[in-house]
Amino acid sequence: MLADYDRSRPEALVTKLDDGRFSAHAVDASSVAGVLDLIRETRADAVLNAVDPLFNVPIFDACFEAGVTYLDMAMTLSEPHHERPFEQVGVKLGDYQFDRADAWAEKGQLALVGIGVEPGAADVFARFAADHLFSSIDEVGIRDGANLVVDGYDFAPTFSIWTTIEECLNPPVIWEKGKGWFTTSPFSEPEVFTFPEGIGPVECVNVEHEEVLLVPRWIDCKRVTFKYGLGDEFIDVLQTLHKLGLDGKEKIRVKGVEVAPRDVVAAALPDPATLGKRMTGKTCAGTLVTGRGKDGSPRRTYLYHVVDNEWSMREYGSQAVVWQTAINPVIALELIAQGAWQGSGVLGPEALDPMPFLDLLGVYGSPHGVLELV
Repeated sequence: MLADYDRSRPEALVTKLDDGRFSAHAVDASSVAGVLDLIRETRADAVLNAVDPLFNVPIFDACFEAGVTYLDMAMTLSEPHHERPFEQVGVKLGDYQFDRADAWAEKGQLALVGIGVEPGAADVFARFAADHLFSSIDEVGIRDGANLVVDGYDFAPTFSIWTTIEECLNPPVIWEKGKGWFTTSPFSEPEVFTFPEGIGPVECVNVEHEEVLLVPRWIDCKRVTFKYGLGDEFIDVLQTLHKLGLDGKEKIRVKGVEVAPRDVVAAALPDPATLGKRMTGKTCAGTLVTGRGKDGSPRRTYLYHVVDNEWSMREYGSQAVVWQTAINPVIALELIAQGAWQGSGVLGPEALDPMPFLDLLGVYGSPHGVLELV
């Protein structure tokens, strides 16, 4: 069952699929009652939340009340520390969900959070490294970069601008053993990382992201970071939006209409799902793990997943960033349906066996890579 606030969108997809297994529905994701009614009407046993994380709480709560499995690709939102936002955490990503983990576990019910590509596949890579490649881990560092170009646009984010603003302008979170979670300033600690398969060197900076909140819960390591290759121009645009107040989530009154500035920015930019034909290049999501290998010697390994936009458009009709994100919850749903992934409570991908996931990624013709660095 495919559902959206605008029913015409899932209806168009169902028509295109021309497969009797699929149906289209309208739902208001901001309404617990509305989501709950749809779950009961369709007799769903699992819900994949693929909307902006602004709506995570009502969908998460509706699934708990209905007794169904919940999956998302981005966790509940954070709130910066009121007095020291660039030093201390306030409300962390996923806190709302993890605060309710015991209640989910008591019901024997699973909420699998952060199962996109980042978070998601990147967390699976970390689990695989911990289980099969390393005897001890110093740092798990997510490194994301691309050489994608969108023809005809000076600024066109390849995924939700709403989420882009949220994660890039919030204080980035870092985790260290003995210190716990703490924050730094946006776009801090720049480093140049050379990405594989022809992407090359990209400057990456600290960005708030779920992996830092997930990995330390299940993987023994000394430090966890997330750095994203944004580029100077992209950072300049985001900083300008912030200076002008256009990143705001609270509604303001404009000529008799109440609207959130961030929603105006999102409406003014092209829909990322429509950019595929204008895009060229590759995107890479990956996990850099440093520490000691199984033989005790120093090891520095990058586990990654690359998607070429030309390939994803040719094979699936989806642009690279959209496809690379979407394939992971599809695999997770299959593993849950098969019983290969089982659990209860609120779990991240690193809480589960990585091998069935990595095997299916290969079956779908898009295997992960492993790069040994010196």
